[in-house]
This record gives sequence, C-alpha cells and structure tokens, in this order.
Amino acid sequence: MDDLPGIPGDLPPEKPVVIAGPTASGKSALALAIARRQGRAIVNADALQVWSCWRVLSARPTLAEEALAPHRLFGHLEPGADYSVGHWLREVEGLLSVHPAPVIVGGTGLYLTALTEGLADIPPTPAPVRAEADRRVATEGAEALLAELDPETAQRIDRQNPARIQRAWEVLRATGRGLSDWQAETGPPLLPAGSATLLRLDCDRDWLAERIDARFERMIAEGAMDEVRAVLPFWNPAALWAKAIGAPELIDYLRGVTPLTDAISAAKAQSRQYAKRQRTWLRRRMQGWQVVTVG
Repeated sequence: MDDLPGIPGDLPPEKPVVIAGPTASGKSALALAIARRQGRAIVNADALQVWSCWRVLSARPTLAEEALAPHRLFGHLEPGADYSVGHWLREVEGLLSVHPAPVIVGGTGLYLTALTEGLADIPPTPAPVRAEADRRVATEGAEALLAELDPETAQRIDRQNPARIQRAWEVLRATGRGLSDWQAETGPPLLPAGSATLLRLDCDRDWLAERIDARFERMIAEGAMDEVRAVLPFWNPAALWAKAIGAPELIDYLRGVTPLTDAISAAKAQSRQYAKRQRTWLRRRMQGWQVVTVG
C-alpha cells in the first residue's frame, strides 16, 4: 500500500476497511486501489448510488471500474423501491458472510454510523403517515414538521436536512415516541470499535469545490442529461431516488423553466453545499477515525 499517500502499508487483510468522505474527494478511487491490492470486494455506502437510474449523476463506478473488483449494492434498486438505512444494514450483514473483509465506501453518514455504532430498531413508517408527511412538506415546508418534534429530537437534528426532519416527524407520528428516544435503545453495531479500519478523507474546501465543478461538467458530457430525461415521465421530487444532487435543476431545464447554464450553475452550488454539510457532519461524528488528508 506504499503508493497510497496517507494510508498505512499494513492494512490488516482480515479486517474490513470503511472509507468515509465528502462527495468528489476521491473515495471511490481509494477504495478500488485497496480492493485491487488486497483482493477485496467493494460495498457501497452511498444512499444515491443504490438507485439504478443514476450511474453518471451519482458518480457510481463505471462498468470498466466495476470489472476490476467485485462491487456490491451499487445500482441494485429501481426507482420507487422501499429503502432505508435499516434495509442497507441488513444487506451489508448478509454480504459480510460472503465477503468478510470488504472495502465499504460512501458519504452517507447515517449508513456509516449505523454500521459502526449501531441502529435503533424503529418500526417501519406506515404508508399513510409517509403520505401525510409528503403532503405537508410540499405545502407547508419541513419547518412545519420541525416545530412539532419532541424537544430532544428537535435539539439534536440537522435542521438543514429536510429528509431527516421528515423522518423524525414520521417516527413520532407513527410510534408516539421521539426519534431520540428510539436512538437511545440502539443495538450493537455490525462493526464495533477495533473490528475494522476506519478512514475519513479530509481536504481543502477550495480544492474540493474545483473538483465538484469539474466533475459536474464531466457528468453533463457523459450522459447525465439522458439519465434525467429518462425519469422525467415519472419524476417525483419527494421520492428518495429523486434526491440526486443536480437532478431537480436538470429537470427544471428539461421542462423549460431554467436555462441550461443556470441549471448547471445551480447544481454545482447545491453539490458544494452538500459537500460542506458532509464535511461538517463527518468531522463532528467521526473524530475517532483515522484522517487521510487528500488534495
């Protein structure tokens, strides 16, 4: 591993490697390098890369890259499928029996903390409650749901993340208990402390912003617009699969609402804001992980 700066040369081959980092920081390239060097499989921990409709727009590995090492949980769900961090965790648990020491890579913090810290066993959200939440967010905004959360959950939740707010409201509405209350009963993690090598990529903000902008230009050149055009007939902005950064902006362009240059600029800005939130969240929640400085 001596050709991978910042990575120790003796990654224990019997332990899984978990790589976290903001979008466009080079996680996938590092994961592939480790997997090829040590004969490991790669497991996706990105909530957008699970969807079949987004190879380009979610920066999933290319077909050529997938041919270089086994890749699992990438693009395996059709739009509209029911999926959550609990679904993902159960799938990873099954994979660990086949690939006991994979490289697990992604930027979805909830996936990674559930993997390494455990996940509360919260009952599934009933469809009528989910529909009610969707309607209220569409008509009143996530702020209305935030105002109805229990105090402890409201204090801890990421107020800049409407999906998290909606999820917390659904839990309270469906169970009568706040999300924080459920989280206090978290079960044991799949990968407890010491059982895996935990790597967190960190980088300069301006370096990352340049990479984000350049990558989105490549996405447009490599077919992102075709992916968005394919989902236009059944586009549902409230759906989990529709949260791909850049998709709403390109939908607006295809519908004639926004000029292409404005749509691309807005998508880049959204991606940079997303990366900022990721960096803040990862630094706060993953202080015990080994930091790998890139860029």
